[in-house]
Amino acid sequence: MIKTNNIQIPVYQQCELLNFARSSFYYQSVKDDNYNRYLMRLIDEQYTKAPFYGRPKMTAWLRSLGHPVNHKRVGRLMKQMGIQAIYPKRKLSKSTTEHIKFPYLLKGLDIIYPNQVWATDITYVRIHRGFVYLVVIMDWFSRYIIGWEISNTLDGYFCLEALEKSLLYNKPEIFNSDQGTQFTSQDFVSCLRTAGIRISMDGRGRIYDNIFIERLWRTVKYEEVYIHDYQSVQETKEQLRKYFLFYNDERFHQSLGYRTPADIYYGQRKNGSFVFKLHFKYLV
Repeated sequence: MIKTNNIQIPVYQQCELLNFARSSFYYQSVKDDNYNRYLMRLIDEQYTKAPFYGRPKMTAWLRSLGHPVNHKRVGRLMKQMGIQAIYPKRKLSKSTTEHIKFPYLLKGLDIIYPNQVWATDITYVRIHRGFVYLVVIMDWFSRYIIGWEISNTLDGYFCLEALEKSLLYNKPEIFNSDQGTQFTSQDFVSCLRTAGIRISMDGRGRIYDNIFIERLWRTVKYEEVYIHDYQSVQETKEQLRKYFLFYNDERFHQSLGYRTPADIYYGQRKNGSFVFKLHFKYLV
């Protein structure tokens, strides 16, 4: 911007002085924007396969495919997507000193029944002309998806909405998340405290603190997202709704003894006996 005696000249006046069209000033190359979206698709797929790829390795990988990109561009796109190498743990949001942090409560804990622990996280989901963010709330014992929402921004409202809807359905003893601002906000924390739920948060740089959600993202992307080309946010929401119904009610999990999450989640509660036990204990 041009300044005269500390006075900032408006853009339209600058353009007139320079005989420069305002439309050209605000113009953003559609071709460049489309190419960035294509690069983000490639980054997303490679990151799902190799979440330890940070900016340098991702840049080298893209160059090996013939894309003339530098590390600054790749870093900017990865930041927009909200991902970074798992060392430290990837985060779609950054914590702040103003927000409340809680200790990690799951180390050494046996997860042995439904609604003992719920966990949440956010991931990037591509659509035809852009992307959205997906938040999921999962029951750790059964892998049952309790609730989910999508949003085109990373503000905390859609995460709070997913939590409130899930709590109308049931509630856990412990709720685990990362230290992102969506989950450390006053509204989110207050919602959990009001419900009498103990709050647990992953340690910095510890990818395995929320391992089941990390595995879920890989499953959702390979089995649903990557085989579709969602044309709109509404289509994305409808397709994900169908997939999560399939995931909960029909998809067999080897780790659950080839039973579905719904079998475990509802079966345990209805039968009143624990015919299937999952002992999940961290030794590190």
